[in-house]
Amino acid sequence: MKSLAELRDVKNKALQDMSVKTENGKRIVVGMATCGIAAGATQVMDAFSEAIAAKNIKDVTVVITGCIGVCKYEPLADVIDAKGQKVTYVHLDEEKVKRIVDEHIIGGEICSDLTMQAVEELEGKNA
Repeated sequence: MKSLAELRDVKNKALQDMSVKTENGKRIVVGMATCGIAAGATQVMDAFSEAIAAKNIKDVTVVITGCIGVCKYEPLADVIDAKGQKVTYVHLDEEKVKRIVDEHIIGGEICSDLTMQAVEELEGKNA
């Protein structure tokens, strides 16, 4: 980078890419702060990227973010649709990622038992 203008262009592109709403499809945002990485988020990120590529899905972007703020549920990822509606999936592993891609991304059905809401409800019943 040789100028402030180039830096601004990079910043603007990054902000555009990080927009919560998408024009063409869904975004998968994987939490990759140190807590997520320690819990296995790198493997989860790779699994999402590989599954999306293997199924030749063109309208989904897989991106990373820092801390999402709920470390006890790591590794986790948000699936955000074109309207900005978000579903947070928790305690992820490679098998759960495959299921999310098949059922939610391709099939349009939320994997309710893998969501933060389902885990919180289960914890409330066990308290």
